[in-house]
Amino acid sequence: MHLQSLSQLILGIPAILMALTFHEYAHGKAAYFLGDPTARNQGRLTLNPLAHLDPLGTLLLIVAGFGWAKPVQINPFYFQIDRRKGMMLVGLAGPLMNLVLAYLAAVLLHLFLRLDLGGIWIQTFLNLLVGYNVVLAVFNLIPVPPLDGSRVLAGILPPEGGAAVYRLESYGTLILLLLIATGIISRILGPLVNLVLNLIIAASGLAFV
Repeated sequence: MHLQSLSQLILGIPAILMALTFHEYAHGKAAYFLGDPTARNQGRLTLNPLAHLDPLGTLLLIVAGFGWAKPVQINPFYFQIDRRKGMMLVGLAGPLMNLVLAYLAAVLLHLFLRLDLGGIWIQTFLNLLVGYNVVLAVFNLIPVPPLDGSRVLAGILPPEGGAAVYRLESYGTLILLLLIATGIISRILGPLVNLVLNLIIAASGLAFV
């Protein structure tokens, strides 16, 4: 095995764990800010990866390049704002956290490359951290239940449309697996991930202009 492949394998796992952990933590924290104590009561307001891992989602992220963590349970009846808008905000929190992490990692990577710091291992880790966070953010914004994009879509649509989106929840995982198996997800994600990656790389470079 080449050194580059070995380093990506070794460093990819902590990069994935960090991306998944911060994603789910953001969901729980957003719900808590809106008045829902469910995530806190279940021990999900933590940055301990073991509290957030979903075996299948983690494996898919490693093997296929996209995946998910164990969903944080939310009870919108605790929300102190409109429940549909609250669910939309909670849904957005995870992907937004991933995009923030990707940007910060890209800024550090720019800095280390400019100053020739960190060595190949740290630079590889930061590069992987950028990539996995972008993939996780874009993938989860697909408007198919139970992904975060379905909550965002339900919050944007009129109440009847939002209710229709939530009714798909029982079929969502099957629909998602079919999209993955047929390669439709890859064809959709590829261009979007590249676009977001390019935007983040360009934006992070502006910090040093």
